[in-house]
Amino acid sequence: MSTPPDLQQELAALNRQVDQLIDTVRRLSEENRSLRHSQEQLANERAGLMARNEQARGRVEAMIQRLKALESNS
Repeated sequence: MSTPPDLQQELAALNRQVDQLIDTVRRLSEENRSLRHSQEQLANERAGLMARNEQARGRVEAMIQRLKALESNS
């Protein structure tokens, strides 16, 4: 029992579409993994920058207090 040529062509076309969809899913999965990794790195970098900002703020506030203390002693 052989399949008609039209049916063979349709099956071949469907097979190509399925292969393309599989490739697309693989590519999108890799892209998603890469974006998640980048997002994690950026979140870590942001946390580090916020910590450094808080340290700098603390140092500036301490300097201001010392300057006020010197000013009031004069």
